[in-house]
Amino acid sequence: MRSHLRIVTRNNLLKYFSARCLATATTAAGKIAQQTPATAPFITGTKSKKTLEKPGVRNIVLVDGVRTPFLLSGTDYKDVMAHDLARAALLGLVKKTNVPFDAIGHIVMGTVIQEVKTSNIAREAALGAGFPLNIPAHTVTQACISSNQAITSAIGLLASGYCDGVIAGGVEFMSDVPIRFGRRMRKAMLSLNKAKTLPAKLPIFMQMASPSNWAPELPAVAEFSSSETMGHSADRLCAAFQVSRLEQDEYALRSHTLAKKATDDKLLDDLLTFKVPNKPTPVSRDNGIRPSSLEVMSGLKPAFIKPHGTITAANASFLTDGASACLLMTEAKALELGFKPKAFLRDFIYVAQDPKDQLLLGPAYSIPKLLSKAGLTLKDIDAIELHEAFAGQVLANLKALDSDFFAKNYMGLPQKYGAPSLDKINTWGGSLSIGHPFGATGVRLVTTAANRLIKDGGQYGLVAACAAGGLGHSIIVERYPSK
Repeated sequence: MRSHLRIVTRNNLLKYFSARCLATATTAAGKIAQQTPATAPFITGTKSKKTLEKPGVRNIVLVDGVRTPFLLSGTDYKDVMAHDLARAALLGLVKKTNVPFDAIGHIVMGTVIQEVKTSNIAREAALGAGFPLNIPAHTVTQACISSNQAITSAIGLLASGYCDGVIAGGVEFMSDVPIRFGRRMRKAMLSLNKAKTLPAKLPIFMQMASPSNWAPELPAVAEFSSSETMGHSADRLCAAFQVSRLEQDEYALRSHTLAKKATDDKLLDDLLTFKVPNKPTPVSRDNGIRPSSLEVMSGLKPAFIKPHGTITAANASFLTDGASACLLMTEAKALELGFKPKAFLRDFIYVAQDPKDQLLLGPAYSIPKLLSKAGLTLKDIDAIELHEAFAGQVLANLKALDSDFFAKNYMGLPQKYGAPSLDKINTWGGSLSIGHPFGATGVRLVTTAANRLIKDGGQYGLVAACAAGGLGHSIIVERYPSK
């Protein structure tokens, strides 16, 4: 126990928060689902119905979005390539929207762990999908918000007048990640390739024969700057904000339960059907949605900080394969082509903070800044899609938003901003249950926010996500008027 406490107390957040009672935060695990809306007390006024349209700035719209089913890595997608999933997402989007190729001026896709053969996977997937050769495509990466970056890159292209239609998307394929030899073996192999004579090759062969050189180098979901895994950081964050194991398990169960209901009610209409080669049945559903029980979940052992951590396999997102794509256009072009857009994509923001002690607090920083920039408050937001890397990460961000101490010492605000009600957040499930292909989740979040607004008649949606490197992102989605 002592060693665990030493690990936890190294970060600055715990020095502050463990020394103070976070009385303003929601700590009763059994009351999570009943959490009521809380907005910053220094912001008053009724809910705004204004539009965020800006004079002289092109309106950018989301026409539609699609995704392949998100599957646990190592399951039905294990024998395909990331390129195949990305290509399927592009083709599925074209088929669903019937967008003509000549209306697409660019393609941007996000990914995190790249296959070397298809390093610019956006271009390779477009070629494989039969897009015209003259449509440029490039790939972006920004950890878990890579397809968010693809979307905002597309917004920039459209807003600048570069073109009138862009496909933004992303893909991740964890079933076949690049596994390398260690540095010494790689250097030896490169030297061997340059050696021309047997005497020159023999000492290199001798060096390569060392057993220690044959150990593989596996990719890890860890910070290069700190060497800490994201799960370990999430465990420390939960300790800092006093997020209990029960609270995390309850939130994870909520995610799976809501995702199953949304699937059964056929609300997830962004889903495509993917035909896996040599498989008789096409894949048409996410396979990670598995509602359990608190009793079963409580029996799992900690996955990162042992034996006292609170992050387990049940309250953390799983390694996932999947791809997504969405069609973004200027409003004028979309209407010219006869499309009925789903939503406007409005203001967005990226934030960055300490990757050691605040790795996963991106939403707590980005939400107040973005809403202030847009002239909105939490009262104006009808639907929130908050990326679920870990149940504890979601709850820690909500507690940060609802903390006077965090607001004053880290946000520069006079008092707490306030946490949104859970009944606005991820009501169709989230990354914990649906899955989290690193490079593809952002498109799912934005598309789902738009679809929820349409179904429920809301005006504004908010998408927020954390990412490795201490990064964060938020974007406002405004439902397109039904006129």
